[in-house]
Amino acid sequence: MTKKGQEKSIETNADFLPLEGGPARKLPKGDVSHDKATVLYVGRIPHGFYEDEMEGFFQQFGTIKRLKIARNRKTGKAKHYGFIEFEYPEVAKIVADCMHNYLLLEHMLQVQLIPAERVHPKLWKGVNRRQKVPVDFVQIERLKHNKDRSLEEQRKMLKSILKRDKKRRSKIQAAGIDYECPEIEGANQPVPKKIRFDDS
Repeated sequence: MTKKGQEKSIETNADFLPLEGGPARKLPKGDVSHDKATVLYVGRIPHGFYEDEMEGFFQQFGTIKRLKIARNRKTGKAKHYGFIEFEYPEVAKIVADCMHNYLLLEHMLQVQLIPAERVHPKLWKGVNRRQKVPVDFVQIERLKHNKDRSLEEQRKMLKSILKRDKKRRSKIQAAGIDYECPEIEGANQPVPKKIRFDDS
């Protein structure tokens, strides 16, 4: 590649910044200044390096105003990228220069400055909410499995179980295996009759 081609490639790559909620987007044409940028995008955050660890690590550079790690709304699991806002733009620029491609726990951190005009107004929504305890998925599934069901829900669940069982039996038979599958208990239980009370 020629020197002119390399310079063009560097300029093209500099026009891209990763933003929350999607892939990297191209910045608008014109002069984009990083002089007032205080917000950093931090990508490829390793597992276990969460809000408290991240704050303790980046405090060595300067005062952190806000910090946020993107998490799944349903499970609370980290999405391995986040945002940090420093008090001074000079500090943010130093962090971006020093920590980009920094090897941390076998992950190469991706640190980029986000220009002030590109910071989304809802970026810091829910910044004070912290995931204090890990989500107990086993307990969640246990409660979901043992919840009280209506008669209609019970019938729907039983129909689904019998359908899967029939498919499994046909696969065993097609494979030429001589095996007698045990019957599913509770499949042929009669529906309880409604009790009518007389007024007399």
